[in-house]
Amino acid sequence: MTTTLFALHLGASEFTTGVLMSLFALLPAVLSVSAGRLIDRAGPRRPLAYAFASLAFAALLPFAFPRLEVLYVSATLLGVSFMYVHIAMNSVFGAHGSPEQRAMNFSWLALGFSISNSIGPLVAGYSIEWFGHARAFAVLAAFPVIALILLWRRKQPLPRPEHVPRSKHAHVLDLLRIPGLRQTFWVSLLLATGWDLYTFIIPLYGARLGLSPAAIGVILSTFAVATLTVRTAMPLLIKKLKQWSVIFAAMAISGTCYLLFPFAQSVPPLLLLSFVLGLGLGSAQPVIMSLLYAASPPGRQGEAVGLRTSLLNGSHTMIPLASGAASTAVGMAPVFWVLAACLLGGAWFARRQVKSSA
Repeated sequence: MTTTLFALHLGASEFTTGVLMSLFALLPAVLSVSAGRLIDRAGPRRPLAYAFASLAFAALLPFAFPRLEVLYVSATLLGVSFMYVHIAMNSVFGAHGSPEQRAMNFSWLALGFSISNSIGPLVAGYSIEWFGHARAFAVLAAFPVIALILLWRRKQPLPRPEHVPRSKHAHVLDLLRIPGLRQTFWVSLLLATGWDLYTFIIPLYGARLGLSPAAIGVILSTFAVATLTVRTAMPLLIKKLKQWSVIFAAMAISGTCYLLFPFAQSVPPLLLLSFVLGLGLGSAQPVIMSLLYAASPPGRQGEAVGLRTSLLNGSHTMIPLASGAASTAVGMAPVFWVLAACLLGGAWFARRQVKSSA
């Protein structure tokens, strides 16, 4: 959000902003599998430490040099750094406890990300209004510094999967031949596309409607609060619902919300749709990670998460570019509706999985 609004403030077009936002995912799309293998081999602690330090440095760059070209460097570094955080933390939580606790553990991890996503847009929006765009980046840089200090103070080793030497003939594409992983990658990509479009296009949509940065921050935070709400309930839902039923509901709810977004022209309906969309998209992440971890070959869990991250970062790269160009050419409504059709198609696929497992 801060990068998008700062770019617009500096005079960037919607397409240029889309190019800028795609840089968050460009290198992670290429490096995620290698990062996962590194974490499988070396463990998560050192990669996490370097990633937190890099996040703080990247966030400080636009504060020190408030120019559009610096945002390109900052976005790239932020994307690579968060890639390592994401893969390492999934490795830690997947390895903690017994297999029966895995879905619960991933629910707690997702809950943590939801709390961050709830706080972040509010901090960013009000920091922009109170201190300006450049100084808002300095405020945000404090969070990875705190995380680095907490990691440094922890003396016990972080949980990690059992290390299994990787076969010389093992190839990343072998993972796509495993049906459980292939299905998980497919639905994960669709849901991530829904998340990416929301994160990118809502600030543009809000700016086009003439909303203030604080109002846009409140809307984005409402989405995050919804993900926090549903993830708080996930431990109970996981006990009562089949995993594919959760994925079906997530896609059906999300597709319906995207059908309705073009009709929301003011803050109240945008708040309502954002909240319902957050409930849908937020419910699926813990289930997907549990399915992925269970289907991964021993010793290659980080690699599997890295492959998923690589596929998702392809979405992170293409969605801002495609939606930025499309919204400039034909308006935002068709962008919302195309994604709605894809998500509802994914709901049909997930429904078939529920029936086949019954």
